[in-house]
Amino acid sequence: MNIEGKSFLITGGTGSFGSTVCEYLLMKNVKEIRIFSRDENKQYHMRRKIKDSRLSFWIGDIRDFDSVLNACNNMNYIFHAAALKQVPSCEFYPIEAVKTNILGTENLLKAAILKRIEKVVLLSTDKAVYPINAMGISKSMMEKLMLAKSIQNITQTEFCATRYGNVMCSRGSVIPLFVNQIKNNNPITITDPEMTRYLMTLGESVDLVMHAFSEGSSGDIFVQKSPACTLKDLATALKNIFNYKKENLIIGTRKGEKLYESLLSREEMARVHDHGKFYKLPADNRVLNYDKFYKEGKQISREYREYTSHNTERLDVSQIQDLLLNLDFIKKELEN
Repeated sequence: MNIEGKSFLITGGTGSFGSTVCEYLLMKNVKEIRIFSRDENKQYHMRRKIKDSRLSFWIGDIRDFDSVLNACNNMNYIFHAAALKQVPSCEFYPIEAVKTNILGTENLLKAAILKRIEKVVLLSTDKAVYPINAMGISKSMMEKLMLAKSIQNITQTEFCATRYGNVMCSRGSVIPLFVNQIKNNNPITITDPEMTRYLMTLGESVDLVMHAFSEGSSGDIFVQKSPACTLKDLATALKNIFNYKKENLIIGTRKGEKLYESLLSREEMARVHDHGKFYKLPADNRVLNYDKFYKEGKQISREYREYTSHNTERLDVSQIQDLLLNLDFIKKELEN
């Protein structure tokens, strides 16, 4: 898809994804990138980091419909990254997750329709599959809102979504925590040594969004086929890189955590389309016809399994080290 001369709105655009996708889009000769967020301090630092006249900053809150509506003026496309995404925060303040991740998304979808936005890509999470915590539940509901708007077919605006596994070195992720513990001569704190998590770079997160943007139809959800590792092996790889010998501290599984994460449920795996590096989950476009909804189904073969961080490609310590050593964050920490 040719995006030269087009304008993009990125909600929650001051985070790790926003900075990375901005740099990508600016190389594609877009007309404008509008960053919409409520944190003026982060906007200030991003403005100083990326000095380009095509980059503009709008203060606003995804929870406030009028500010979202105004931000959508004269935009062609939207990447929706604004979210409460820390599991502990959402567990203790679940209503805040509802306000941001669910009601905020509804504000954005309605504004996009009114402003005749061409396409919206929403950023979801592996925690939306079989959710057990408030963050995952709110993100699952975000996906349902997107699907409902797509099925109702009340607009020419296209809505699709991506599901991420863990993005390495993003804000709040485990790798910066482990490195900080190493630098402060503290033990690495591990909840469960056999807990597995997907491994995805920031660059790959942009690749996933751009694939959904170029290939997605309304209601589609895309995931990347990502490798994974155990927390024990991740900690060992980091200790090898930084030549750190202190024993790990096992603290036990925290509230809202899973032993492994899922990017696609068993039921979803029965109908995905293989896109090579990615899976596409097409929308279930059944309308609210009760006879069809209850009488027409599809038998799912027992051979299908959910796609999880336990059954995807598992990296060993050496492979994890190679991956980590290519990350800018690790390179900078090794220099300090």
